Amino acid sequence: MRQTINNLVVYTAGDIQNQAIIFVHGFPYDHNMWNKQVEYLSTNFFCVTYDIRGLGASEVGDGQYTMEQYAEDLFAIINKIGLKKPVLCGLSMGGYLSFRAIEINQSAFKGVIFCDTKSQSDTDEIKLIRANKIKQINDSGLDSFVESFVPTCFSENYQSTFAENYNKIKSLCKTNSPIGVKGALIAMLSRVDSTPFLNQINIPTLHLCGEFDQMTPPTLMEKIASQIANSQFLVVTKSGHMSPIENPDFVNTAIENFIQQIEETN
Repeated sequence: MRQTINNLVVYTAGDIQNQAIIFVHGFPYDHNMWNKQVEYLSTNFFCVTYDIRGLGASEVGDGQYTMEQYAEDLFAIINKIGLKKPVLCGLSMGGYLSFRAIEINQSAFKGVIFCDTKSQSDTDEIKLIRANKIKQINDSGLDSFVESFVPTCFSENYQSTFAENYNKIKSLCKTNSPIGVKGALIAMLSRVDSTPFLNQINIPTLHLCGEFDQMTPPTLMEKIASQIANSQFLVVTKSGHMSPIENPDFVNTAIENFIQQIEETN
């Protein structure tokens, strides 16, 4: 089912009486990156995906976004649909948003799944890299940016073995609004550091990281997980930064097992 909430395009699948999972996509993708998870998990769970403001089919507006606004959007969706303690699952930028959301109100969630992401805010070096990406879009267009950025997200094996799907993903990224993509870059480079909050997280967390992820490598994510009391860390084999797409079977099973463990202990 497709609906619009707070000017964002939201999709739901499954029985709303089941445990809800709300998925938050990475940059510069859209809700479609979670298709394999929704297809598998919606049998036993109520799955919610949406396009983050400025990306996919959601409203673009002026492109002046912040992570705080993204968090407000997330809570607006949860409240409008009436989700009671959903499990939150975010990848990369969606993970940044997830860290901020639980820092604002972790009692709203039953658990959190962090995929290929980090709690730290951008260093000055990374801020300059993001600024240069904005300049690249301004000077050379969005296609140029997508062609240079998306390959860094996927393992070489996925790019060659699943070339058709990989090229479809790149093409879909090119349909985004340049204003929205630049707005997301601004939101990321201006976000706060959630690391000091890690030892205050008291809900179950699962941390998934691609074996060949160069953006947020397994060593970094394992260190983050070690600072959270009730946490699990798993390396997703045969994948880079986009583990839910590159190895969906592994990710689907990990998510399913994690939620079942939560339900058994409650």
